[in-house]
Amino acid sequence: MSKNEATASVRPAIAASTRPAIARGFRLQWEPAQNAHVLLYPEGMVKLNGSAGEILKRCDGERTVAAIVEDLESAFAATGLTGDVTEFMTFAIEHRWLEMRE
Repeated sequence: MSKNEATASVRPAIAASTRPAIARGFRLQWEPAQNAHVLLYPEGMVKLNGSAGEILKRCDGERTVAAIVEDLESAFAATGLTGDVTEFMTFAIEHRWLEMRE
């Protein structure tokens, strides 16, 4: 693996104290016709699966990543969701759906 390939595959860690928010230019809403949450933007729409919708609807710029994980674990009687949630948030940041605030 070249140095450039190694650098490109490294993703920054998401701190538990950061506060994710839906990025400017995007709007999250429930779409009855799709029976799913969707992320709307000027050029189109992204239909989200259930997990993605549940995570993004909690990304209000006020709650920390840790609080979002805690809320999801409580709401769905689950544990150990931190890795899955931060992995999705990393994907959402890479697609510019989310902004992280300090």
